[in-house]
Amino acid sequence: MIIEDNASLLRGLKDNFESQGYRVKTASDGETGLDEALRAKPDLIVLDLMLPKVNGYEICRQLRHEKFEMPIIMLTAKSEEADLLLGLHIGADDYVTKPFRIKELLARAEALLRRSRMSAPEVFRFGDCELDSAARRLVRGGEAIKLSPKEFELLHYFLCKAGRALSRDQILNDVWGYDCLVTPRSIDRFVTGLRQKIERDPQHPRFIETVREFGYKFVSEPANG
Repeated sequence: MIIEDNASLLRGLKDNFESQGYRVKTASDGETGLDEALRAKPDLIVLDLMLPKVNGYEICRQLRHEKFEMPIIMLTAKSEEADLLLGLHIGADDYVTKPFRIKELLARAEALLRRSRMSAPEVFRFGDCELDSAARRLVRGGEAIKLSPKEFELLHYFLCKAGRALSRDQILNDVWGYDCLVTPRSIDRFVTGLRQKIERDPQHPRFIETVREFGYKFVSEPANG
């Protein structure tokens, strides 16, 4: 689904996605787009930020509040870091800044769809580590590594959400739940502990990356170097 108020851009995006075999629904204002997204439950949403009636931030917030987990790519003319972080904070999976190349948008959409369709494996492998979900066991370099119950849940959560920028508040709510005494900053201490157990150099982590002034992102296949 594409929600965009610029008629020519909306038409061009629709044509390009359809040329790749997608079935596309469109809306040109936020109110219609939100209603249609809630009704149709699309596999992916391309969402403009500055929309009439209901803006993109509110649409994203409402969809996540209703527990819709489809990937959302935000289109924004704003390049300010605060605006981009806000979009990620309320649940967007990715963003593209206008003007953009249509091939890049299509590639990002395909990557997000491919990831969302993959069921979580029972065994995750990254670097020299292996996490067995069923056995709740971490093995590194052939040796078992002891994890506390919450460390296991946090690592498993990161692995299931690999590649996504996750805010501290989101991690707190998803792993600890709303009714807990843990603060968002307490998550930093758990991450430090995990890094000691899975990173070759915890001071320069390869897997659990810090997203400045936001939270963390797990990179299962870090670049060489």
